[in-house]
Amino acid sequence: MSELHLPWLELAILLPLVGAGIVAAIGSPDRARVWTLGFLSASLLGTLGAWFDFAWLETEVAHDRWDGLSWISGRNLLSMDEFSAPMLALVSLLGLLTVLGTLKTKLKRVSFGGVLLNQALGLTIFSAHEPWLLIGLLSLSVLTPWYELVQRGKPTGVYLTHLVPFVLFLWAGWWLVAGNPEGAWWHYCGGVLLVLAVLLRSGVAPLHCWMTDLFEHAPFGSSILFVTPMAGAYAAVRLVVPEAPDWSLKLLVWAPMLTSLYAAGMALVQKELRRFFVYLFLSHASLVLVGLETATTEALAGGLSVWFATSLSLAGFGLTLRSVESRLGRISLADYHGLFEHMPTLAVLCLLTGLASVGFPGTIGFVATELLVDGVIHRYPWTGVAIVLAAALNGISVLKVYFRLFTGPRHSTSICLRARPAERLAVLLLVAVMIGGGIYPQPFLASRFRAAEHLLGERTGTQPQPMQQEEHEPEVEGVERTEADFSERDSAPRRNAYKSDEAALSYGNEAPGRPLAGLRVGDGGPRQPVALDDH
Repeated sequence: MSELHLPWLELAILLPLVGAGIVAAIGSPDRARVWTLGFLSASLLGTLGAWFDFAWLETEVAHDRWDGLSWISGRNLLSMDEFSAPMLALVSLLGLLTVLGTLKTKLKRVSFGGVLLNQALGLTIFSAHEPWLLIGLLSLSVLTPWYELVQRGKPTGVYLTHLVPFVLFLWAGWWLVAGNPEGAWWHYCGGVLLVLAVLLRSGVAPLHCWMTDLFEHAPFGSSILFVTPMAGAYAAVRLVVPEAPDWSLKLLVWAPMLTSLYAAGMALVQKELRRFFVYLFLSHASLVLVGLETATTEALAGGLSVWFATSLSLAGFGLTLRSVESRLGRISLADYHGLFEHMPTLAVLCLLTGLASVGFPGTIGFVATELLVDGVIHRYPWTGVAIVLAAALNGISVLKVYFRLFTGPRHSTSICLRARPAERLAVLLLVAVMIGGGIYPQPFLASRFRAAEHLLGERTGTQPQPMQQEEHEPEVEGVERTEADFSERDSAPRRNAYKSDEAALSYGNEAPGRPLAGLRVGDGGPRQPVALDDH
């Protein structure tokens, strides 16, 4: 395993931990906010430094230099790979922008020490590769929303009813998987428990009630930070995809797909703003699981791309809705509010982030959704159609909410409701990343393809061979290719494959278990798909 040039990961995690202790001793909310922003900014720089350092090394997995945890435990507990590198930066960015976009009138209700602790815990989760360590961290992560609910005097029954079984299934499932050989009956039972744990944590219907209850009773900002990184999907990548049997993966395709359609329909009819956001998020998060469990390179790369794009865009959309709600209180979607004249900037940002979440052209969500559909539709045709239908319903619901909030009879008020500079900056940074990724997506998609190959290599127990870019199709000895052959080839289904560090387009048929397939022309007979060896 390669070493980073500096201990970036430990610095990014330790800084919020140290900051939590310092902020807890500060009595002034304004000063606590300033210190919190400083520690979160330093943590973000640490994750960005780790990402750039990792890209410079051009390796598959890397850990910190001068790793204190490794020296104590004798194992590399924290590391990063092609998959987790951008996710660490995303977790840091979301925490920073959530605090930055908090109004001063709400500071007394925010526990900045808790925000910093959650930030450190989230970064540790996305840095953990050891299964037992990851399971322990995921178990700890469910305590923070519960503690907030208890402090606010809100009911916790629904939350505990869903998240306690999630913790139990995680521990029992991995204990059975790790303690029994592959193919044994108890090994399969453990795989089923891990799948159920992922479904619970991801809010797949009918196991989603805890998420609507959390947004109903917990602060909007902390709820966004808890769900948008999609820790359940991360558990699926690290624990389920490498170990679960193939038949159990089908459950993680069809159940999330039905959830995506169900949540998209529910978002259309919601009368309360927070519940609308929950169902919109559930619809998109379910699509991530569809891509992760299809187990082909293109579909998995599409799922990873949608994951990043959805977390980014829905976090921006949620922060915009939070800014509107912080001025007016809980908002009903049964009426038109006519707020555009009072908050034009928030109206524009709401429309931009909402459309980006449904894959509007020119945003990173567009290329991510297209890649997911292309990867899934060859193996599950009706699933590809359902993804498009869910995206269409979500687009309608986003526009409906925009019109309900910002059009209609003029809203009368004697105070200024315009967005503060910090709020504008927080959402504009997310918008810049979304549009920048949509205009120039090649580096991002190339990274997701390499991550998909690495994850599939872990599942099959082999390391994927690097894909070499070719200018011409390999010649087959003794076979003459006619114009009709090339015409027939060009009409075959296409697969996008991003090779090496740049995107390149390759044509061919899909072969099970292989990222690319070529075509061999027989003498007078039909052409059969064959795997391309190293040419």
